[in-house]
Amino acid sequence: MELHELNKLRWHCTRRALLELDITLGRFLDNGFNQLTESQVKTFVDLVAMEDHDLWALLSGKVDAEDPAEIEVIAAIRKH
Repeated sequence: MELHELNKLRWHCTRRALLELDITLGRFLDNGFNQLTESQVKTFVDLVAMEDHDLWALLSGKVDAEDPAEIEVIAAIRKH
């Protein structure tokens, strides 16, 4: 991912309506994002495009993801 794309993604990750998402996604970008494969990056970008409350429900475990690719990326986010 090119620097301008990463900066745009960081902006979308840290300008959320929920502070919890700002913190969680920002921490992941700093500590785990560079370990993702190309397909996992696409899944991460798709997750970031979700509505805040839906995304937080997945990340907090209130709702379970059904897509195996999402499950894998969510687990990576939770680890960081």
